[in-house]
Amino acid sequence: MKASELRSKSIAELTKELLDLFKEQFNLRIQKGAAKPPKPHLFKKVRHDIARIKTLLKEKEGSSV
Repeated sequence: MKASELRSKSIAELTKELLDLFKEQFNLRIQKGAAKPPKPHLFKKVRHDIARIKTLLKEKEGSSV
């Protein structure tokens, strides 16, 4: 997910995307504890996407004030 794609989304869409990523991160952690380990690179990808969205939400909140 690129930051340029995220910048065009509204705050509501970004918040929904953030919740989806939190759910995905939780599912990856559950899979890690179970017998079927997920691909290791997915943990880093999800963490970075979460950080990207949080950064953009802060930028949008600051610019709207």
